[in-house]
Amino acid sequence: MNKTTLIGIMLLSLILGACASSNSGGVYSREEARKVQTVRMGVVESVRSVKLEGTKTPIGTVAGAAVGGVAGNSIGKGDDNIIGAVIGAVVGGLAGAAIEEGITRKDAFEITVKLDNGTLIAIVQEADEQFKAGDKVRLIDSGGGTRVSH
Repeated sequence: MNKTTLIGIMLLSLILGACASSNSGGVYSREEARKVQTVRMGVVESVRSVKLEGTKTPIGTVAGAAVGGVAGNSIGKGDDNIIGAVIGAVVGGLAGAAIEEGITRKDAFEITVKLDNGTLIAIVQEADEQFKAGDKVRLIDSGGGTRVSH
């Protein structure tokens, strides 16, 4: 692997890491601060491990295409440079999109809660807080989503 490709991959990883947002029960967006939120009480019925898919923005594709195009351009001379750059850009774009989705994928829980009124609901959030069947929990509705909290 040449230096240009390695630097490109490192830059792509840095950009994608900065783009990742959180679906954590303990992370609030700036818009949620200082707003009234509705709280309901319930008991955890079950917890199941799931995955939150990663982001699929054009950033990974464009960054990968740029790195691939530069790397492909270094192959051959004359018209071969152009062909190498085009093939490198296509392959790099596909690889960049896959890398972005993989880097931003997260472990999560599907938490099934029986509310005090008897209704069963399920909420998926990042696996940053542990829950087990029988835990008394709060469900916090912010208008932008619901989170489960101890």
